[in-house]
Amino acid sequence: MGLAQAWSVALYGVDGLAVEIEADVGVGQPRTHLLGLPDASLHESKERVKAAVRNSHEEWPKQRIVLGLSPANLPKGGSSYDLAIACATLAAAGSVPPDRLSSTVLLGELALDGRVRPVRGVLPALLAARRAGLLTAIVPVDALPEAALVDGLEVHGALTLAEVLAWLRAEDVTLQPLPPQSEPSASPAVPDLADVVGQPEARWALEVAAAGAHHLLLTGPPGTGKTMLAERLPGLLPPLTREDALAVTAVHSVAGLLSSDCPLVATPPFVDVHHTTSIAALIGGGSGMAKPGAASRAHKGVLFLDEACEFGQKTIDTLRTALESGEVRIPRRDGIARYPARFQLILATNPCPCAPPKEIDCICTTTVRRRYQARLSGPLLDRVDLRVRMRATTAMTNADATPPEPTAIVRERVLKARSRAATRWSANGHTWPTNAQVPGPALRREFALPRTSTTLLDRALATGALTGRGADRCLRVAWTLADLAESDRPTADHVAAALQFRERRST
Repeated sequence: MGLAQAWSVALYGVDGLAVEIEADVGVGQPRTHLLGLPDASLHESKERVKAAVRNSHEEWPKQRIVLGLSPANLPKGGSSYDLAIACATLAAAGSVPPDRLSSTVLLGELALDGRVRPVRGVLPALLAARRAGLLTAIVPVDALPEAALVDGLEVHGALTLAEVLAWLRAEDVTLQPLPPQSEPSASPAVPDLADVVGQPEARWALEVAAAGAHHLLLTGPPGTGKTMLAERLPGLLPPLTREDALAVTAVHSVAGLLSSDCPLVATPPFVDVHHTTSIAALIGGGSGMAKPGAASRAHKGVLFLDEACEFGQKTIDTLRTALESGEVRIPRRDGIARYPARFQLILATNPCPCAPPKEIDCICTTTVRRRYQARLSGPLLDRVDLRVRMRATTAMTNADATPPEPTAIVRERVLKARSRAATRWSANGHTWPTNAQVPGPALRREFALPRTSTTLLDRALATGALTGRGADRCLRVAWTLADLAESDRPTADHVAAALQFRERRST
């Protein structure tokens, strides 16, 4: 009978916090008390752990057991605490020595027969454990490839509770070591831009969007290639940096989407959302602990909303804050769960509800068309930098036309433009990775353009045709156009082209 401690991790979004699990085994009626704001699944861990201990041929204490999870004022949930609860309880009962528990984080759900089952969020949990100064980690064997992404921790994999207890007793048992870090797999095959027939203006807008990380709206009849273009955008983007890859992988880990073969997400993700999706599925949430939504799963990649006008307006408008801040904040009773959401938004929509292949066959009145397009609110569209009206394809082949450029050629121009932008901003002491992330005040002051270049913007602001936010976004697009043209600064023509992208209407 006594007191012992073990360590686990609580996740709030992708932020982890080391949790100390204290176990007190003392005199009293045999009963287990779990303190520290546990949710329903964590309350059930008492019975799971008890059965796992017994089926591992260990004796569960027949005294009063009090388990405290600290910090006690923060809610905790999930099944990843099972392994730590079992070890802390047996250490308090004197069944295992507590020496190794003081610097070890334990993650894993226990099956009733004592097997250690995988849990979500191992990567952000181990990053939090490393920040807390813990030196060793024990995780489920299935999570070892993911755990190998974290440096600075001695990580072991366990198949059963019995193996962990033998390791705590310093018996001759070998836990699974970390596998060698696997190289990122080859980039998944992406469709080639050469497959898109015609649509030169939309292809150019896609190139500009890729070069500056700008948001894009494609409007046109069915079958004009809106979805095809959106699916080809990831092929134009550069691979993720190591830091960005870990941030994306952490979100996918919490969502339970990682592959055990090569867990590191090294390429920009592409997330396609159906128009019937809910608000919680789009930006995150749900009952209990908040879970990442499509917006966060698309972090550092592309979020594609096909049939955008079919989405509920309240649903799609929830993206407005994320588009500005690059983060989703989900309020809960005891705090706020934060998920990164720095994505490129691609919207595709038909111009009207009937959506005929040929515009002359449309049966919708002007009022119906206007009401349909108004489902994309003004504040949302104000955050979309590029708007393109696509026309119906009139010929599948044209012997006299120049063959469409493939992805490889366009991607080369995109990477050169991004490199020019990154070099320019870093040379001035800034860390903005793309033009789309440059703050408006910096564009208007430190990198202000001469009045001769911004005359059209001033006129649009004076007439109310453009908001202040829209003017900043026009300047960002102008810088991207200048980078693609290998020009040192945007000219009046670049500003005019950027403004024209925003003024295009779907009618």
